[in-house]
Amino acid sequence: MGESRKGILLAAVFVCFFRFFTGDAIAAERIRMATTTSTDNSGLLEAVLPPFEKMCDVTVDVIAVGTGKAIKLGETGNVDLILVHAPEAEKQFITEGYGVNRRQVMHNDFVLLGPESDPAKLKGEKKSARAFQKIAQTGALFISRGDDSGTHKKEKSIWQEAGVEPNGAWYLEAGQGMGTVLQMTHEKGAYTISDRGTFLAYRSKIDLTIMSEGDPVLYNPYGVIAVNPARHPHVNYVKAMALIGWFTSPECQKIIAAFKKGGEVLFYPDAITVK
Repeated sequence: MGESRKGILLAAVFVCFFRFFTGDAIAAERIRMATTTSTDNSGLLEAVLPPFEKMCDVTVDVIAVGTGKAIKLGETGNVDLILVHAPEAEKQFITEGYGVNRRQVMHNDFVLLGPESDPAKLKGEKKSARAFQKIAQTGALFISRGDDSGTHKKEKSIWQEAGVEPNGAWYLEAGQGMGTVLQMTHEKGAYTISDRGTFLAYRSKIDLTIMSEGDPVLYNPYGVIAVNPARHPHVNYVKAMALIGWFTSPECQKIIAAFKKGGEVLFYPDAITVK
């Protein structure tokens, strides 16, 4: 991060803390953040945003869509910042001048899910590409997000590694968010790929089992990026930077580390080491 951006970030955070501790309030502002359905479905935002909103007297309007759509909203200047999980697309977003000051916030991983009956015999398969090959070979039903989300991008990269062009009656593109796809997969006794956080948040509502996990390609990092005010002068860059400062602060990182569903951690903080 450049020195000027560091200064803006520190100034924005200082103003928020000053107002919080002195009670120096002004009319509440609103900022818009585009993020993934997986982040929203997990319930994490309900834990991390209210303290920031109170501290900075800001309302954060969350637009939960796939990563591809979230990035498009940033490109057109319809949001002030994005929180997504597709590193290559994020890099392109910044390289093309649409975003600045990316910070890594947290990570989890993707898991391959399926019914207990496991018709494609995937249980315990360590290589994701091999598991996908078995699905294609057996014609077992697979539900794809099909929405250009970070999860969809990861899925497509695994099919490519597997040397499979998915099509036919066994491959269904839902064009829906992660929560809806998990429900569909449950109802149809199919397979799908999901971020672990959303799966854990929905686990009590669905009858799906982890079939394959632990492959290094399933690593799933989340980054937050401010929309470039040089490209879109109307964006609320200072408050976007303040929210980035909050996401990467020790206080917020501790909230992320402590956030659990069913006793299991959904996300692991990356901005600092939480003890």
